[in-house]
Amino acid sequence: MTASGKTDDVEITACTNGPLLVRGEIDLRSADGEPIEQVRNTVALCRCGVSAIKPFCDGTHKLINFKA
Repeated sequence: MTASGKTDDVEITACTNGPLLVRGEIDLRSADGEPIEQVRNTVALCRCGVSAIKPFCDGTHKLINFKA
């Protein structure tokens, strides 16, 4: 466990042509450094850059045929 009370067990999986799935408690911040509340233990982070809910994935990568 870290000083912030979060566990050290974090797993990141790059989905084929899709988001990064992050499992575990993380310190997620906006581009301005503001904390983003983590509501779930697993979050999908956008890699295509087109999501309407960045930094989270909204599935748009499928519509634009994103390839990673």
